[in-house]
Amino acid sequence: MAQADDLFSVAPTNADEESLLHASCVSDGGRAVLICGASGRGKSGLALQLMAYGAQLVADDQTIVRQTGAQLLASAPDTTSGLIEARGVGILRAVPVKNVPVHLVVDLDQVEDQRLPHPKDVHIMGLVLPVIYKVDAPYFAAAVLQFLRHGRNA
Repeated sequence: MAQADDLFSVAPTNADEESLLHASCVSDGGRAVLICGASGRGKSGLALQLMAYGAQLVADDQTIVRQTGAQLLASAPDTTSGLIEARGVGILRAVPVKNVPVHLVVDLDQVEDQRLPHPKDVHIMGLVLPVIYKVDAPYFAAAVLQFLRHGRNA
């Protein structure tokens, strides 16, 4: 398994090769969102908010991604499957899902400064995925979920 410390440096690989990303991941309706960012940026917190809205845990803090054809599938490492950290509360249990196609990336290291930003993409293992940056607003988790479910009007 290849290891990537920086999400944006994950290079194209052979089909069915795996990479370990420093990212949390949740799924809604069979569509996953990778939540990326440095330690302490709020990956687990955003994942918990999305789960409160009905999303399911895929992985917390480390996500295995595998390219299969034109899809990127996300799962948790066996050692952390079904576990998510809530700072100040502890390690919580959840029913995990695995091998979920990734449809969106959230980059918590970047803060969106545009009211109506132009669409942005990120390349992961040779595949192009939409990426959105962190928005410091109480509706951010709801907006991420809405984007994941129905996309964005270009």
